[in-house]
Amino acid sequence: MGSETDAAMADPATDPFEVARASAERLAELTGVARHDIALVLGSGWGGAADLLGETVAEVPATQLPGFHAPVVVGHGGTIRSVRIAGDGDGDGEPRHALVLGARTHFYEGRGVRAVAHGVRMAAAAGARTLVLTNGCGGLDPAWAPGTPVLISDHINLTAASPLEGATFVDLTDLYSPRLRELARTVDPDLPEGVYVQFRGPHYETPAEVRMARTMGGDLVGMSTALEAIAARHVGMEILGISLVTNPAAGVSDEALAHEDVIAAGAAAGPRISRLLADIVRKI
Repeated sequence: MGSETDAAMADPATDPFEVARASAERLAELTGVARHDIALVLGSGWGGAADLLGETVAEVPATQLPGFHAPVVVGHGGTIRSVRIAGDGDGDGEPRHALVLGARTHFYEGRGVRAVAHGVRMAAAAGARTLVLTNGCGGLDPAWAPGTPVLISDHINLTAASPLEGATFVDLTDLYSPRLRELARTVDPDLPEGVYVQFRGPHYETPAEVRMARTMGGDLVGMSTALEAIAARHVGMEILGISLVTNPAAGVSDEALAHEDVIAAGAAAGPRISRLLADIVRKI
């Protein structure tokens, strides 16, 4: 007798890939764009990049698409935008479109890992072969002041979960594309890189947990990204990850942590990092 998961995967109404395909089809109907080339998940501080990429063709409330939920975090949007990218990265004269996902579901919301991975899977079903994942995070290196963008070179997943189900084995050796990190440095040669550690949240990490993350090889701590990246690799996407250090991680400084400070740091850095990201995306 099969498990409940097996039964759910066999039902098109609950199979996460069928839901993603249905969402992508509805997206095409609402935006008039048959295929998107690149997808971006814009975390805290990164939202302004969408305005700099090019012309917004359509903006859709995420709740109009199957599988999406309204955001629960202040500072996170709830819309999905189709943007015609300015310029031509391929040189063939064909317009390219970016899918900007402003409706990220975090694992701590309790909706399950499928909900966390849904946006990524929908983007892949919509044609995107490249995924840019951004976030606001705590920095473990005292030299990285709030407002510092950091390329993600690897991650450590401490959520005790995976978006993959059953005997699904995926190589994560070069999960965060060396090619795309190199390309990003053609825009800003001084971009540092580090290992992102995803905790489950929603509470911030304790100083002891931050020391553990540092001992394990981590440089950045947060509550997103890693599960999305795994799901993206599974569906064949090339991934660029960029974190914005919004605060020193617990114990790195004497300051208490507050979500309002994360929002403020993201807003202060927003114009600069948004321009950086838009310039990188146009080169991809």
